[in-house]
Amino acid sequence: MTTSSIAPPDVRERFMTEPDLGAGNFLEYAARYNPHNTVPFVYSHTTDHRGEVVLDGHSLLDLVALRDRYARWYRANGVRAGEPVGIVVAEGLEPLLHYLALTALGAIPAMVNDAMRADVMARYLNHVGVVGIVADDTTRLASAYRADPQRRPRFIALAAEVQAFDWTSTELPAEYPYRHQPDDVCALIHSSGTTGTPKSTILGHKSFWDGKQPRMVRFPAEPYDKLMSLMPHTHAGGLSYFLTAVLLGLPTVVMADWRRTAVEPVMEAFQPTMLASFPRTFVELATGEPPAKGAAKVHSWFNTGDSAHYGHIRRLVQLGERPPGLIKAWLLPKDEADAEPKAGSQFVDGLGSSEMGMALFGGLTTPETPRNDRCVGKAQEAVIKAAVLDEDGEEVPVGTVGLLGVITPSRTPGYWKNQRLTSSFELNGYWLTGDVARMDADGAFYHLDRTVDVIDTAAGPVYSLPIEEVLLADCGDVVRDCSVVGVPGVRGQVPIAVVQLQRGASAEGLLEQANKELAAVDLAPLAQVIVVEEFPLGPTGKVLKRELRTRFAGLFATK
Repeated sequence: MTTSSIAPPDVRERFMTEPDLGAGNFLEYAARYNPHNTVPFVYSHTTDHRGEVVLDGHSLLDLVALRDRYARWYRANGVRAGEPVGIVVAEGLEPLLHYLALTALGAIPAMVNDAMRADVMARYLNHVGVVGIVADDTTRLASAYRADPQRRPRFIALAAEVQAFDWTSTELPAEYPYRHQPDDVCALIHSSGTTGTPKSTILGHKSFWDGKQPRMVRFPAEPYDKLMSLMPHTHAGGLSYFLTAVLLGLPTVVMADWRRTAVEPVMEAFQPTMLASFPRTFVELATGEPPAKGAAKVHSWFNTGDSAHYGHIRRLVQLGERPPGLIKAWLLPKDEADAEPKAGSQFVDGLGSSEMGMALFGGLTTPETPRNDRCVGKAQEAVIKAAVLDEDGEEVPVGTVGLLGVITPSRTPGYWKNQRLTSSFELNGYWLTGDVARMDADGAFYHLDRTVDVIDTAAGPVYSLPIEEVLLADCGDVVRDCSVVGVPGVRGQVPIAVVQLQRGASAEGLLEQANKELAAVDLAPLAQVIVVEEFPLGPTGKVLKRELRTRFAGLFATK
């Protein structure tokens, strides 16, 4: 009988109160206190010559050994505590190993999605001030720095060089792993960076761990539980789930590809009980034939990043089974767990960001949940206070739309080398999340839009997310996915929907159908529906609404 890798309850409870535990040393604590530290639990995957999925497992002690090998390479190349290093390697387990190695030295990994444009990447890394860069492909970076050799860092090295390093030739520091202080910077996480220099969000040792402590006892971690992490692992979301999995000893396959063609075979081989992703994967899994075989044991789906939509969620929660005693993620206390097995699964739509440190709100949907468009639930325990604010930072009445603000210890310390930008998100003691929301009388929040995506029409502001909900839920036989944006009209902006169609569907009559459904729930009508094959996506797979606005800016231009 195989021994479970799951940390015992007393160890998990200990992690909740360890004063020095944080984002910079979580592997060290997990390896020291989990008695199952030799049992493989973190999996990467490959495909063999027959096209079958092969899972390669790593134990806690394996991760420690890999971390130390990589750390020796960085030490040999002169990296010291407090220095930022650019990490530009493909998604999956590899960037996480570099994160562990650099934080063990007290250095600062600047995690970069390798899909970022080379010129933008070089500009971003120059802003950060990295002392070196490790990348899968150094050619395009080296070319970018030839145009500006004065800014070239000390080293630009291939990731393969780190993997092949003779680690016996270098000693680690006398004090290793590095002992982090609460305010130490553990990582820098970037925004999309499609235009201009990306923002660089600081993840702090203590702040990035704050708020996650309840997951040690509430996150599903029974001997049968398995997690698939499809997050970009150069993003705070991917790092957050990895941190949780390592401390829990939760069997986890770390995916490098989010597309259904890659995901579904691994689902079938791994048989996860939980799947965490940005919405991009959920859209694909909810479209066409349901992945019943791969999702047979799934009881929970976790979303963060962009908003997930009910039209997709309702299809996914019909799959899988919820076992007796399931604790509904970190949303509910243990005494509200399911007492009996139930058909179907639960979907947690988390509203969070790198800046918030974690998902601070989470809407829970099951097959039994009544439809409640854009409800993201109540603020989680990590939040001291959440409120909907006016532009002066004062709370608005219940039901009134305003700016979403939070007071929480989990928030970022700020943006790297940009105090002015940091201050622009601080208002009356709150951190502005960048979202437009309203709150109901029960304290539940409704996420209506990103502040930059609000459509300013002649009749007043129109919010894109509720319109998208209607298109996907009530026109779902035709619309596979959609993005609603505002473009210039005769007077002010007008809303348009950019849609992908279901296979074999026609857009004929779609505008009329959509506007009929929108009128039924008192939402603004669309001025146009445009069909596209693909959406413009940022490096993390988010739909770039700003590019859609630019692309269709002249749609209603007068000659």
